[in-house]
Amino acid sequence: MPFYYDTIYWILLIPVLILSVYAQIKVSSSFGRYSRDRNHRGVTGAQAAYEVLRVHGVHDVAIRPCRGKLTDHYDPRDNTIYLSEPVYNAATVAAVGVAAHEAGHAVQYAMGYGPVRIRSAIIPVTQFGSQFAFVALMLGMVMYSQPLFLIGIALFSLTTLFQLVTLPVEFDASARALGTIDGTQLLDEDERKGARKVLTAAALTYVAALLMSLLQLLRYLLIFAGRNDRGRR
Repeated sequence: MPFYYDTIYWILLIPVLILSVYAQIKVSSSFGRYSRDRNHRGVTGAQAAYEVLRVHGVHDVAIRPCRGKLTDHYDPRDNTIYLSEPVYNAATVAAVGVAAHEAGHAVQYAMGYGPVRIRSAIIPVTQFGSQFAFVALMLGMVMYSQPLFLIGIALFSLTTLFQLVTLPVEFDASARALGTIDGTQLLDEDERKGARKVLTAAALTYVAALLMSLLQLLRYLLIFAGRNDRGRR
């Protein structure tokens, strides 16, 4: 890249890297902090997930434990919420927040929430793009083929699009979770603040991932523009 393009990239990269590291630290510290606080009602993660489903009228979703830490997720393929060991049977503030969030995803699928339908629809092309984008970019660089490099950029942009669509999906799942926690009094007022901190920290990781993907896309575009500039000289 020309010097000024390189400078733009590094100026933007430093704060994004700082945000990414901060987000990961914040998730681990918030989850660890509120995993030590047992909630006053003794509600486990599995019970919290069930309550979110019940409130939204969703009754056909399974809730099962899975191994690991922070491996909680909803799998639409088998319509199952998988909760990690520190969440499934744990009656902590963090467990309730995380489990309710995953149940929020199940509710999204049950209700046909727009952004989650879009995300599901683009998963196949996103997987294809992530597999072949780097190959096309590298071949375009080595062969000095601008059309091939541009194809690589287009394929990589699918990953960025997926990250972009993921943001409203994650924010909405947290909103549904916190709304149910507030409405059903699953947690006390102070405990709800803790659950909100855990989910906010998790959301920040998705923001950081999107910014990093956008920045990488910008880098490829700047390389493409720089090569065009040299080609015209």
